[in-house]
Amino acid sequence: MTDTVNVKRLYALFQNMVDHYSPSGKEEELTEFLENVLVASGLKVERQPVDETRSNLLVSVGTGVPETLFLGHIDTVPAFDIEHYGFTDKNGQISGLGTADMKSGCAAMIEAFMSAAEQGTLPESALLALVVGEEETGDGTQALLASRTFTSALVAEPTNLQPCLEHYGYVELLVRTFGYRRHAAMSDRETNAIHAMLRFLVQLEDRIENEEPDTVLNIRDLHSSESGFAVPDRCAAAIDLHIPPDMKADEYAARLTAFVGDALDQSRASRHEIEFPTRATGYRIAAESPLPQAIKSVFQTLEKEWNPIAFRSHSDANLLLDAGCQPIILGPGLLAKAHTRDESVEFAQVAEAAEVYTQLLNLLWQKP
Repeated sequence: MTDTVNVKRLYALFQNMVDHYSPSGKEEELTEFLENVLVASGLKVERQPVDETRSNLLVSVGTGVPETLFLGHIDTVPAFDIEHYGFTDKNGQISGLGTADMKSGCAAMIEAFMSAAEQGTLPESALLALVVGEEETGDGTQALLASRTFTSALVAEPTNLQPCLEHYGYVELLVRTFGYRRHAAMSDRETNAIHAMLRFLVQLEDRIENEEPDTVLNIRDLHSSESGFAVPDRCAAAIDLHIPPDMKADEYAARLTAFVGDALDQSRASRHEIEFPTRATGYRIAAESPLPQAIKSVFQTLEKEWNPIAFRSHSDANLLLDAGCQPIILGPGLLAKAHTRDESVEFAQVAEAAEVYTQLLNLLWQKP
């Protein structure tokens, strides 16, 4: 399965990437390490500034105008209270922060570009972008798209190495309820911001379960004002809603606005506020499009089952779509492992991903 990639080099690269702590906003140490690795391999590397201290790395060959983007983000979520977040290998199961999301995918893409370059089959039509900031604002990909356009893209988010031609949409909802601060013994009097919020969240959960079984609801954060021995005067909730590809995010947000209003106007909140910081519509890519067909051809060559699935989270692929690019998500690791305390990936699948990417680059090189 790994006839065209350097597995030992890939392993060492992956280990070093995981051992470099790189949460969003603090990626520069890893950026510098990867730049040195790529330059040493003879690849053309460009630093693209994102802000005063952070940069994307753009990797290509020749002077052509790339049409196909290979995209990976090198940032991770913060370690928080994880005591050991470095690289650990237990019989080929690699654990550590960012192993699934998505340093394994980035390492596999880097190895693919180095292998293809060594074989003389790295096409001028392809560009590898190692971006920062995906886990927070997506500012790395925004900076990339402000200066370049692409026809199609391959994004190495964790999909268990199954191609995702469909991508869920995402609506981020912030709700704030307000009441009046008073003695804790008076909590059953007049308004109550927390009671209103809790009842609303139960109503929202019931709505999703009964009317939108394909929508994924996550109550990401819930907190109130710190009032001591008193009834808090406000409560806030941050809610993630991953909606099916055929739902328009703006239309969904409008319906949600009406639902929130109906629920909270009848509640014990004195007033409420809602906000949608992020709205991204999902998409479907036609299986007959050039990039899916090229990936399918690689799968057939490697005797891998072709079983396209939907990516059920938010990613930079939404930004690519808005910029007129057709993105396919395909990467090693399981989404269910991402952002967890025991995040891990099988190294064998990382090597397999590198082989798939290398074969795809070879195929793109062969095309006129």
